[in-house]
Amino acid sequence: MTPMERRASASLAGIFALRMLGLFLVLPVFALEARKYPGGDDPALLGLAMGIYGLTQGVLQLPFGMASDRFGRKRVIVLGLIIFALGSFWAAGATDLTGLLVGRSLQGAGAVSAAVTALLADLTRDEVRTKAMALVGASIGLMFALSLVVAPVLVAIVGLSGLFALTGVLALLGIAVVVWGAPPAPAQTKGQARGSLKDVLRHAGLMRLNFGVFVLHAVQLAMWVAVPALLVQSGLPKAAHWQVYLPAVLGSFVLMGGVFAMERRGHLKKAFLGAIALIALVQVGLLVQSSGTSSVMAMAGLLFAFFCGFNVLEATQPSMASRMAPSAVRGTALGVYNTLQSLGFFVGGWLGGWLVKTWGSPALFACCAVAMLAWWLVALPMQTPGRAAPVQATA
Repeated sequence: MTPMERRASASLAGIFALRMLGLFLVLPVFALEARKYPGGDDPALLGLAMGIYGLTQGVLQLPFGMASDRFGRKRVIVLGLIIFALGSFWAAGATDLTGLLVGRSLQGAGAVSAAVTALLADLTRDEVRTKAMALVGASIGLMFALSLVVAPVLVAIVGLSGLFALTGVLALLGIAVVVWGAPPAPAQTKGQARGSLKDVLRHAGLMRLNFGVFVLHAVQLAMWVAVPALLVQSGLPKAAHWQVYLPAVLGSFVLMGGVFAMERRGHLKKAFLGAIALIALVQVGLLVQSSGTSSVMAMAGLLFAFFCGFNVLEATQPSMASRMAPSAVRGTALGVYNTLQSLGFFVGGWLGGWLVKTWGSPALFACCAVAMLAWWLVALPMQTPGRAAPVQATA
């Protein structure tokens, strides 16, 4: 990477990290703490307050992505982080569950993922794009692992409202990183005409990736409906689950260097398809665990394998999407991509809960395995994108 590419990768990964740490700090404790608010005894409203974030984010990812093509990446990112911070402070001041629901809705409305990813793509060459995306994915994974460790401690000190206030502060720090830390946008992205959504939807390669990111995140959220219970059944108490999650996440990052080597040798497609197949096999393994007596060591191995495959896909998918999309519609293309990602979260959580309630955990993991197999078949004809000429940034 050039110095500018390293600066871009580090600063934009930092934006993701600050934003996602705020979100992840709330998730492990939200369901328990929100019950203490007036209206918290309504399971339907509680679930809606927790999941509404994914819905509003999914709806607004595309408009934010298209706006970044027209008005510039940084302006859109700053606007989204302001909205996210306002939602966080609203939730911090909420006195009932309805107030939490409004705050979570506003948090989701700050849908900047597409614009941040598009800016990172603008500022990096194709040959280092996957490495840059991997840095973003690593920052998200580390924030997830960190939140599992510190969230129970922090909520005991400052409560749920304090966690939301901290989330708002982290969003404001993200704005500072955008303004003073991130490199300026490339010249050709400033003042561009709005990209054509129709062109994006007609692009077969992009639509394969959009289908894939929907399946990946639907499976990710769906499996976590049942994984904690399996860990408890294996003899690991809830407070100790991080002892499995953290080594699995950190250990999986070690293998990312192999993916970069495969990409340099022209084997990115093999790594991509292999990661999909690996996650499908993990679902089969979880099916076996849920059908009998689960083992802590077996669960730890399966989760390590899952994060290995997941991290590969989290790095390679947005990299390929940004390389396939013409620069004039890059924000639009990544807006569609992130919309499908958010909808995958929403559908995965809803469908996963329904499957476990109606048919049990084995049915959930069987459906996840089938979904991953379907994705593997859809991805099989894919062509890896070529490399475009590097783009020069303006001062």
